[in-house]
Amino acid sequence: MTHITEPLLRATALGTQVALAPVRVLGTLAEGRRVEIDRDIRRSLGVSAEPKPLVMDPGRAFLHPDAVARRVHADLPSMMIAGLSTLLLQTLHPLTMAGVAEHSDYAADPVGRLRRTSAFVAYTTYGTNEQARDAIEAVKRTHVKVRGIAPDGRSYSASDPELVTWVHVAEVSTFLHSAQRFGPRRFTREQCDAYYAETSAVAYELGATWVPRSVDEVKAYFRRIRPDLYAGPQALSARAFLLRGVGTKPEDRAAYAVLAGAAVSLLPGWAKAELGLPAIPLADRLVVVPLGRALTFGLRWALTLPADPTACAERRADTESDGKT
Repeated sequence: MTHITEPLLRATALGTQVALAPVRVLGTLAEGRRVEIDRDIRRSLGVSAEPKPLVMDPGRAFLHPDAVARRVHADLPSMMIAGLSTLLLQTLHPLTMAGVAEHSDYAADPVGRLRRTSAFVAYTTYGTNEQARDAIEAVKRTHVKVRGIAPDGRSYSASDPELVTWVHVAEVSTFLHSAQRFGPRRFTREQCDAYYAETSAVAYELGATWVPRSVDEVKAYFRRIRPDLYAGPQALSARAFLLRGVGTKPEDRAAYAVLAGAAVSLLPGWAKAELGLPAIPLADRLVVVPLGRALTFGLRWALTLPADPTACAERRADTESDGKT
């Protein structure tokens, strides 16, 4: 994580300068640093300097080009916060956590896991039917191998439809929450319902037999599964690792603390309590959330992210079409 946190810190500091100072004061120096930070962050996350063209043909795209999910997932900074928060939330299912603890190399290769997850989300959001299903089949082949006995004596299998649903709901609900809190746009209730309906296709392809498809169904799902969730020794060990990071420099730790604080702020109160994390709404509102927004602003500026990449792709497609005879 050291390779990620250093450019995160520089992006946050530079982004704050941009927010507070006139552009003419920053001049060429700021622009040069932005290019450097952009390169470092993309390299650390395995993201290419030139984004691959979005699939805009409804007949070829796994998700329709107008899907809300494309806009929710488009903001890399808020998705980075969501990724860490998702991992914390997922630790609370003892069977899922057992599979991660006994079959995952998350502690030895946290960046590698982040890259693989990012690639999967990208293919199932912006890719063709073929690309998305290839990515899904690869995950299913891995799931077949992830089985065993959890510390509480129960058997587990990553292919279990119930566990597939849990992992999916923990992920997409956190993605949407982070987009609403730290992203550049806000989504209506109807768009949120559409998001859950759209992304349910991925869980069904992975083997789920039921997936919540609306805001109300997601809330009801959490109420139903809540009694099954708790932080056992494996979860607490993962929590300590995820919140500590692996950076050694003070500036690395400072940057990661902002990222981790923003991630924790997304967790439900009951999840914070289970993980032994402080739940101070006033501190979240006055300190943690503003710092998280400064972080995402800095990253968004450093990465020169468009306000709406899907709309940009549509405009490019229209332009290319107009140029054809």
